[in-house]
Amino acid sequence: MKFAIALLPVVLVSIRLSAADSISVKSPDRRISVNVQLTSRLTYSVSIDGRNILQPSTIDLLLGDGRNLSDDLRTTKKTVKIYNETITSPVPEKRKQIANYYNELKLDFKQPYTLLFRVYNDGVAYRIMTKFKDSIVIKNETALFAFDKGKSVLLPIIQLKKEVDKFHTSFEELYKLKRIDSLDQETLAYTPVLVGTGNEVKIGITESDLEDYPGMFLSGTTGDALQGTFATYPLEEKMTAGEFPQAIVTKRADYIAKTKGTRDLPWRVLMIATEDKELPGNDLVYRLGSPSRINDASWVNPGKGTDEWIIGVNLFNVPFKSGVNTATYKYYIDFVKQFGFDRIMMDAGWSNYQNLFDINPGINMDTIAAYAKSRNIKISMWTLCSTLDRQLDSALKQFNKWGVDFIMTDFMDRDDQKMVNFYHRIAKACADHKIMIMYHGAFPPKGFNRTYPNAITREAVLGSEYNIWSDKPDPEHDVTLPYTRMLAGPMDYEPGILNNATKEQFRPISGQVMTQGTRCHQLAMFVVYDSPIQLFSGNPSQGLKEPEFMHFLGGIPTTWDETKILDGKVSDFIITARRKGADWYIGGMTDWTEREFTLSLDFLDSGDYTAESCIDGVNAKTYPADYVIKKFAVKKGDAFKIKMAAGGGFVLKLSKMK
Repeated sequence: MKFAIALLPVVLVSIRLSAADSISVKSPDRRISVNVQLTSRLTYSVSIDGRNILQPSTIDLLLGDGRNLSDDLRTTKKTVKIYNETITSPVPEKRKQIANYYNELKLDFKQPYTLLFRVYNDGVAYRIMTKFKDSIVIKNETALFAFDKGKSVLLPIIQLKKEVDKFHTSFEELYKLKRIDSLDQETLAYTPVLVGTGNEVKIGITESDLEDYPGMFLSGTTGDALQGTFATYPLEEKMTAGEFPQAIVTKRADYIAKTKGTRDLPWRVLMIATEDKELPGNDLVYRLGSPSRINDASWVNPGKGTDEWIIGVNLFNVPFKSGVNTATYKYYIDFVKQFGFDRIMMDAGWSNYQNLFDINPGINMDTIAAYAKSRNIKISMWTLCSTLDRQLDSALKQFNKWGVDFIMTDFMDRDDQKMVNFYHRIAKACADHKIMIMYHGAFPPKGFNRTYPNAITREAVLGSEYNIWSDKPDPEHDVTLPYTRMLAGPMDYEPGILNNATKEQFRPISGQVMTQGTRCHQLAMFVVYDSPIQLFSGNPSQGLKEPEFMHFLGGIPTTWDETKILDGKVSDFIITARRKGADWYIGGMTDWTEREFTLSLDFLDSGDYTAESCIDGVNAKTYPADYVIKKFAVKKGDAFKIKMAAGGGFVLKLSKMK
């Protein structure tokens, strides 16, 4: 099955250059321009509408034998081409048909290197391509991003942990706004990060097509620049003790990668927006990912499921003792069947963490599997990554026997070259068994979801589970994520907690988990956040008492034919419209500021629609679980007011009348 149909590129220029030359290439709409300079070093700068937004920034590669790309910048050929293709996504996170229109600059050097730039209407990307006959050791890569003085950046700074080095992280941090010149070389943040504040042009910096290479962190410099920083290769590891043992690095090499001599390094990506609302709909990172390695992905079936981890399996009004047992999972199966979900997740505890064949004695997997099959519901299962790796072949065969088509693996907490290769190996093995996979304790997808469509979503986000022990995931954080973390691909936030509180009311209580913000704020996440599998983390016993709300939630799709961001401002609010077939879903979320909008439906097709809305109730300011569901008729061009309470949100479903 082919996922992309490309038009033939048009060669614009093919000339020879000397080392002292510079060359520019523009985006198809001519607004964005990249200028590459080849002097004593290789630099590039970026402008939009004639305004510089990236100052000359260095690109280089240092090999283990001491040679640099910049040692000899003489070129043998320069080619500029136009590409215009449509990518058909087998798992459409934002849209089914993805326009991939760009101008490409290719610089072939006298040394065995090629530098590729792609300039799009919504961003810029470059990658280094090596052409050595034998394998190479890469000591380091220089990826500098230089800005005008005084710029600020939203970034997730890694908090150092005891007994591990700075490159061990679960990629779950709050985004903090910092002046770039306040960051030093010891500051370490993972990507994406977002440069620019207020009405400035925004630049999201990340990477794509990460394979057999460490992920790119960003650090400060002595000035107004961010620099790529990479974990060196792990030479020795040890397994930790405790409930969730994992491999930590105890000794690292002095190089970042040993790899093939002829290969393409990851893309360095700048996503550019003159308006904040352009960011959440940007799918540049997906476009830059390697095409699918699954010939036929028709077996990949996204949808909505449940997860019992966050509520601690603390059910009520049931005739059995709740817990990790057969009766509880049959109850979950009945719940998802009633409200239109597709699957349940059996999270940590269904087996011995270190042996997937040592089943919890309270569980009869054959009974659960048979019951799920009888109700046409799928089972998903959690695994510890080190255990999955050790038992991979036998475990995947057993999952197939149980009818499991989706697994989670957890606690990688690194992105050095060895761990990045683990992701690829596991995704391929799962694809061979027609199993979808989600990584937790993981770095963001960065185009991996295009290469392996069965890698359906990923954590790499400070999400709902933090409500168990922390007040970090508040509404401001929630409306920051679409403009930052989500730029790198889908995220498993696990929304839908039904116990909702104001900032003053909130307490992190295990077993009685609540969230900051309104019920409709939680509901809107199912529309606003990209994730082809959405896991509802609320308590089903509570949900059964509110069937109208749960039917509304259960009916929200998880993949989309079209996405439009109607309005938004970084860390303040977002309003997202998505189409599935002829139906539209509009979701809005705000920070702690109460907001009112006039929503125009001029994007609809002609004809009449039935609208069903779930909006903050009149008392949502003080009782955040207050909401109102109502139905009414609308048509193209109609406009009406939507009010969101502090920490609030809304969802509107528009169904075309036949």
